[in-house]
Amino acid sequence: MKPAAWIVAPSLALLTLGSSHVAAAPFTPQSVAEKTKDAAEKTKDAVVKGAKVAADKTKDGVSKTGEVMTDAWITTRVHERFVGEDLLKGSDISVKTSKHVVTLNGTVTGRAGRSKATSIARHTEGVRRVVNRLTVAPKA
Repeated sequence: MKPAAWIVAPSLALLTLGSSHVAAAPFTPQSVAEKTKDAAEKTKDAVVKGAKVAADKTKDGVSKTGEVMTDAWITTRVHERFVGEDLLKGSDISVKTSKHVVTLNGTVTGRAGRSKATSIARHTEGVRRVVNRLTVAPKA
């Protein structure tokens, strides 16, 4: 019988407090409507903010491996793909990327190297356009 008293007494106290709280704050439909409107505004703001973040990430682009393709990522990737390319040996190529547009400056040893550098840059993930300012010159 004692264990039941431990459960019943706090329950009665909560019911008493709960009903006095309800009596103190009368239910008004207008306050519920206002709360619903406020909650809807907050939800809308959160959705808009999330959509903007998603749009920014999408604008940057995402590689097949899930990496965000920033201009620096693209520049590094193009440089990486130039290494070991026979037609580009002895070349001095500078790669700059701005808004996913790659600009190639410097010298290559032949016309085939110039074409190959353009092709490599153009086929690098995330590149929208290539500006080729390479000149053909003998090895330095």
